[in-house]
Amino acid sequence: MIDVIVIGAGPAGLSGAIECARYGLKVTVLDEFIKPGGRLLGQLHQETSGNWWNGIKESEELHSKATSLSVDVQCGVSVHNIEKVDGHWYVHTNKGTQLTSFVLIATGAAEFPIPVPGWTLPGVMSIGAAQVMTNVHRVKVGKKGIIIGANILAFAILTELQLAGIHVDRVLLPEKSPFSQKAAIPQEVLKSLLHSAHLAPSRLLRFGSKFMNNEKLRRLGIRHYPKKGFKLNGTPFQLRKAALEIVGVNDVEGVLVADTDEEGNTIPGSEKFYEADFVCIAGGLYPLAELAAVAGCPFQFIPELGGHVPVHSEKMETPLEGLFVAGNITGIESAKIAMAQGTTAGISIANSSQKCSANIDKELQKAVHNVHNVRRGSLIHFNPDIESGRKMLKDIWSSQYEIKSSKLNNLKKGS
Repeated sequence: MIDVIVIGAGPAGLSGAIECARYGLKVTVLDEFIKPGGRLLGQLHQETSGNWWNGIKESEELHSKATSLSVDVQCGVSVHNIEKVDGHWYVHTNKGTQLTSFVLIATGAAEFPIPVPGWTLPGVMSIGAAQVMTNVHRVKVGKKGIIIGANILAFAILTELQLAGIHVDRVLLPEKSPFSQKAAIPQEVLKSLLHSAHLAPSRLLRFGSKFMNNEKLRRLGIRHYPKKGFKLNGTPFQLRKAALEIVGVNDVEGVLVADTDEEGNTIPGSEKFYEADFVCIAGGLYPLAELAAVAGCPFQFIPELGGHVPVHSEKMETPLEGLFVAGNITGIESAKIAMAQGTTAGISIANSSQKCSANIDKELQKAVHNVHNVRRGSLIHFNPDIESGRKMLKDIWSSQYEIKSSKLNNLKKGS
C-alpha cells in the first residue's frame, strides 16, 4: 500500500511529495495534466533582484528532485472521488482506485469566469489559457488582443504575452453586472491594485499610487483618469472603459466598449468598437477545493483568501485524520508560498506517520515559520488582505479543532 498520495503535481504537491519521501515514505503524485508543474509551467517574470523566475525551470527541478527520491509521478490521471473506509483513504481515478494512509490535496486554483456577451466565439479565452498556450505550448494566441478584467493575474500575464511578441491592444473592465461585481467598479479595481503598485512599469503610476490610499484622492484620480489610459509597457490600461460585447460572426472581430463613470455605470452614447482577433477574460482566481468537499472536509468562506477554503491548521492538517492540504486550495497566493506550504505539509504528514526523526517537531515549527517569512517577502499579493484571512482561519482552527488534533497526536505517540 502507498503511504501518501498527493493530488496535484504543482509547486505545493511536488514540494510536499519531496518532503514525505525524504522521511522514507512511499509517495505517489497524481495530476490530470500531461506533465508535472501545475501553474508553474506558465510563469515567467523578473523579480526585484533582477533575476528571472522561470516556472518551467522550477518545475523541472522539483520533478527531478522528486524522482531522485523515488516518488512515483503519474500524469494524465484525473481524481474524481476520495473517501475513507476502515481507516484508509481510497482515491478513485480514471485509471482505477488506489489505497493510502495519507492524502495531500494540492489542486491549486481555477479562474472565475465573467460572462460577457459573445464570449462563446472562437478566439475568446481566459487569461490563464492564454498563458498556458503561450508559455507552455508555444502557440501564438493571436495578432491583436484585448484583455477584459484588471487584476494582478491579468497584468502579470500581460507582461508574459508582451515578452512573447504578442500585441495586446488594451486592458479594460467588464460591464457592471451581478456577475462582474467589484471587477467592474473603477474605485474597487484601483483599490485592489494599489497593494501591487510597486510593480507598475510606469514611474508616474508608482509615484501617483502613493496618494491613492486616501479615498477622496482616489475618487479624484478616477474622475480625472485619462480616457486613453496609462500605458503598461505600451498597452493602455483603460480604467474608465467597459466591454459591452465581444463582436464577431465565426470568430472574434473586436469588442464594443463604452465609457463609464467612477462607479462603473456606462455612459450612453459613448460606445466605440475596437478591432481584435482574440480576447482574454481575467476574472481572478478561486481555490479549487471540490475534492476536499467530496471527502467531507469542513469549509469556511473567507473572501480574503479567495473564497471557500477547507478548514486547516498552519501545519496544513485538516479536521479529517490523514487528510492534508497545501497551496492555492488554502488561499490564493504565489508559487513560492505554495512550495513552502507543501514542505510544511510533507513534514506534518511524516510526523503523523511516526516515521520521523527525533527533531521533527522543531523542523515542523521551522517550516511553519518559513511560510510566514515567504509570505511577508512576497512580491505579489493576489488578495491584499491575505494576512487577516489567514488569521481568521487560524482562530477558527484554534477554537474548534486544535485540542482534538493535539489529543489525537499524543495518543499516536503514546501507542
